Amino acid sequence: MQAAELQARQAPIKDHYRADPSAALITLRATGELGTQSASCSVDVGRRLVEAGLHPATGGDGTMACSGDMLLQALVACAGVTLRSVAINRGLDVGGTVSADGVLDFRGTLGVDREASVGFISIGLAFDLQTDASEEDVVALIRTTERYCVVYQTLKAGTPVSVTTTMGGPAQAER
Repeated sequence: MQAAELQARQAPIKDHYRADPSAALITLRATGELGTQSASCSVDVGRRLVEAGLHPATGGDGTMACSGDMLLQALVACAGVTLRSVAINRGLDVGGTVSADGVLDFRGTLGVDREASVGFISIGLAFDLQTDASEEDVVALIRTTERYCVVYQTLKAGTPVSVTTTMGGPAQAER
């Protein structure tokens, strides 16, 4: 994709959002079906179903996707797409890899130690780039990628998450 093509695709969208800011508030959803035979949840990722289960460090057998891995994969995907979009718009020829790693203390997840953190203690995002761009252009590219990567910004900001619960089904109908 060339910069002109990407800009042409995005220009009317940006104009629409400038004219009607509320149109830019779009709710994204993810849905999963709870497993009935194991500690699992099947998540529809648009093109296929991904079955998530316990990580081997918490008793899983390693055959299902770990939600922690999926979080890191979402970060890598978002950062990669954002970086490529910015590079295209700036006319930079950039290839390479994006990787993320995160440290978890599974004592917290398993309730072994109430003082241990539940969740990632740290996450690192790395770009290994092949480009002829100047160091200045690469620094600006990474800064802009950080600025506009949705997953990175969500993690960095510590966005509040609310929880709701509804109950239904046969067991409820009999009460």
